[in-house]
Amino acid sequence: MSTPTIQEGALCASLTDLAPVGDLPARALDRRELLALVEDLAARPELWRHHLNFQGAEDGGRHYVSLHRDSYVDVWLLCWRPGDDTGWHDHDVSSGAVRVVAGELKECNPRIGGVHLETPVAAGEAFSFGPDHIHRLTGEAPGSVSIHAYSPPLWRMGQYSITDDGTMRRLSVGYADELRPLDPA
Repeated sequence: MSTPTIQEGALCASLTDLAPVGDLPARALDRRELLALVEDLAARPELWRHHLNFQGAEDGGRHYVSLHRDSYVDVWLLCWRPGDDTGWHDHDVSSGAVRVVAGELKECNPRIGGVHLETPVAAGEAFSFGPDHIHRLTGEAPGSVSIHAYSPPLWRMGQYSITDDGTMRRLSVGYADELRPLDPA
């Protein structure tokens, strides 16, 4: 399994320098604030461009870097190749926001007993979600890049398998573990 590059504070000395409007609050951020944060970071590629890497890991995993982590927010940069797939997962108690800065991802949401909802997310688009959100993300275009922010910071995540009869099973994984499918898409 791939190990991410975890560089505490690699983005800047403090995320307050990046806050879209004034200082970030000393508390967990809500979905609107997380969305504003990823939008602001996307507009400032000089802060993260040097982390881009599309080679992936020796085991075939994708490249991802922890740009910042403090008591209230966690920010990641992910590089995607076509077919890179997180598998079904949640973010435990964290809300999040994702901004695609290059290429395209596909977000899938499970529909037990029905066809899973598939939504293309192209460069320039973003979405946010609460802690009850289960999804999977897949790289759809070469050179895709996304910025993710979570609050409170990720500590655990749930990884899911979904059987043909609709049975969901959850496996708890650490925040630095690479998400991979437990079942076919």
